[in-house]
Amino acid sequence: MVREPLGAEAAAELARTFKALSDPVRLRLLSLIASHRGGEACVCDLTGPFDVSQPTISHHLKVLREAGLVDSERRGTWVYYWVLPAALARLSSLLQAPDEERA
Repeated sequence: MVREPLGAEAAAELARTFKALSDPVRLRLLSLIASHRGGEACVCDLTGPFDVSQPTISHHLKVLREAGLVDSERRGTWVYYWVLPAALARLSSLLQAPDEERA
């Protein structure tokens, strides 16, 4: 964004990602998953910290997955989630401040 203007397609994709992160529950879920021991969390570990129903948590996790921020895998009766490092790296590079020379 600071090196060159975003194209329409890139802007639409990034807007979807930022929209996914704009909800406090989803932002907390992403943080819980990223900071969980081993880098992945069982859905059973993600429902306790919130004052919302399990179906609501599942919806928020689906939004994060569709935005490309997390991925998941079913193992038996539980689903495990992990953050996709490439997605975080892309957001990080996008939000990086310009070089001092340009400021």
